[in-house]
Amino acid sequence: MKTFTPAQDGYAAATAGFQAGVRSAPELVVAAESAQGVADAVLHANAHGLTVDVEATGHGRRTPAEGVLISTRGMTDVVIDPARAVAHVGAGTTWGAVIEAAAEHGLAPLSGSAPGVGVVGYTLGGGFSLLGRRYGLASDRVHSADVVTADGTIERTTYTDAGAGVVTALEFGLVPVTSLYGGGLYFDTPQLPDVLRAWRDWTTDLPDALTTSLALIPYPDLPMVPEPLRGKHIAHVRVAHLEAGGPELVAPLRAHGPLLDTLTTMPFTESGSIAAEPPIPHAYLGDNRVVAHLPDTTLDAILEHAGPGAPVPTVLIIDLLGGAYTRSNAPDFTPESRYTVRALSVVETTGPDPIRAAHAKLFDPLAATGRLRSFVYGQPFQPGS
Repeated sequence: MKTFTPAQDGYAAATAGFQAGVRSAPELVVAAESAQGVADAVLHANAHGLTVDVEATGHGRRTPAEGVLISTRGMTDVVIDPARAVAHVGAGTTWGAVIEAAAEHGLAPLSGSAPGVGVVGYTLGGGFSLLGRRYGLASDRVHSADVVTADGTIERTTYTDAGAGVVTALEFGLVPVTSLYGGGLYFDTPQLPDVLRAWRDWTTDLPDALTTSLALIPYPDLPMVPEPLRGKHIAHVRVAHLEAGGPELVAPLRAHGPLLDTLTTMPFTESGSIAAEPPIPHAYLGDNRVVAHLPDTTLDAILEHAGPGAPVPTVLIIDLLGGAYTRSNAPDFTPESRYTVRALSVVETTGPDPIRAAHAKLFDPLAATGRLRSFVYGQPFQPGS
């Protein structure tokens, strides 16, 4: 176990996270390598009257750490039990490591769109995966959690019985998936209104084997952006389908003539390419609402406040829920609802206050039934807000 104070070399690296918009300045960083290291950090915080914050990758950082920051990045053990179809992973493990390890046994986890995201933080928020409409939330498959409690005790408990504490490892079930039909359809700026409505209509009667989302993305005019997308506001339809007949299912959307079509049968180890999310740390602010329907008035509000003419550049993502999600339980989850509308903006472009104002104008007209902590980025989350 290593520790860092603000005056020491390594402190800046230890406090950096993927979310660069929330900068932490704790009194002490504990780079834990075991549950005992976490327990020692908790006991130190208790003895000195300090608060405790925990993070691995820092994707979900919402508020700065101030007292003791426990970094679990070094706790990356992954053990697969193929006979039980179970993974046991340390608190700093990312989904990419689990995907690769599970694939050796013909299995897959309920991982999300970005393989660099940490397993524990993602799962504690519910875990909305690329396979979610077939298999439900990642949290539903957790068997047990290794936890350091508030008094520094190390214990293993069932996930449903786990109280307040620091999770140092999770054991969860895997699913028998080795490949899928997936990728994306990218549509040009003038097509956005038609594609939004076509995707909405298409999602009214899809099989549970298909998980999909639609993103409106303002791509910069930069050399690293693929030429067909460069400098355009694109509608990106993402697809992950587990059964035969994928091309036939997406045919109604293909008929709209995408600029770029990456749909193909791929090994699950390549599933992180479907959403093609940026792997570079940056400052971002995001929020969401859950809705039961997507009437034309909602789609019009989305285009007005997150489309090409929006005052603040915003990545807008609509996720299709339903399917196995209706049988899931997670904090803040509303299983009767059908879609999640998410907004994410880069802070360096405008600053946080204009972003909050722009997101409020987007969400206020929506007939929301909930808000998911999994998709609140760079700001505090208040249940029920």
